[in-house]
Amino acid sequence: MILDSVSYGRLVDNLNDGLYIVDRDRIIQYWNKAAERISGFTSAEVVGKSCSDNILTHVDCSGNCLCREMCPLAMTMIDGAARESEIYLHHKDGHRIQVSVRSSTITDESGGVIGAAELFTDISNLRYNELKVKELEEMALLDNLTRLANRHYIEKDLAGCFEEKKRIDFPFGILFMDIDHFKEFNDTYGHDVGDLVLKCVADTLVKNARPFDLIGRWGGEEFIGILRNVSLMQLEDFGNRLRILVESSYIQAEHDKLHVTVSIGATLVCSDDTMDTIIKRADTLMYESKRLGRNCLTLG
Repeated sequence: MILDSVSYGRLVDNLNDGLYIVDRDRIIQYWNKAAERISGFTSAEVVGKSCSDNILTHVDCSGNCLCREMCPLAMTMIDGAARESEIYLHHKDGHRIQVSVRSSTITDESGGVIGAAELFTDISNLRYNELKVKELEEMALLDNLTRLANRHYIEKDLAGCFEEKKRIDFPFGILFMDIDHFKEFNDTYGHDVGDLVLKCVADTLVKNARPFDLIGRWGGEEFIGILRNVSLMQLEDFGNRLRILVESSYIQAEHDKLHVTVSIGATLVCSDDTMDTIIKRADTLMYESKRLGRNCLTLG
């Protein structure tokens, strides 16, 4: 039995994956419910607009914008080849979300390309993060603004890492992250916009972390990441990936895209470390990143 158009439309609209369809000019013609849920943009906000017009603005893990020369959807329409890739889309709230995308052409009866469809799946550990937030909230260990682990919980988790290090020599690393020029940004745009920036950075960090790592707010514009079972190279690579994703994130204020960057200090635990020494070393390395011009990571 062939599905009628109403049943087919209902089926597509209720997919768990986001789906949008564009015409030859990359103007969005269709945007399903999952696309709304994953991206934060409603169908009414995007249908009729270009897919690169302040909407998903895809970037890769190096922060390269894909909406111009390297757009998977545009390339698929050019050569007709279906594509799969993992990229980072822009959420309406400003942060970056890692998604797996699959693009394919739409053709007319004669085989001519008249548009393309992109299916995207949230792979950012969203469900795990939601459960973690609920657990921290119940234990009063949640930062109210950013919805990340607060300083008290970071200290508890760090103490557990030292126990694991002592008992089974389980390595871990610290990322000490500070938003660059945040006071100037706050003074210029106001505290309400400053709060949105803090939330945007927090969401980008936590939604692109591994499920078994911890990202928390240390205080003010400072964040700490605790990464278990990493080498120095892995710590550096992961920290730089987060730094690039923060740099490519933005919030929309009036007609302006507002960007911030972070400076990062990264260090692995040493045999004679205490909680104070590893935090102090990571903090010192972060200030070295500030001295070197900001928006960079210093390893030590």
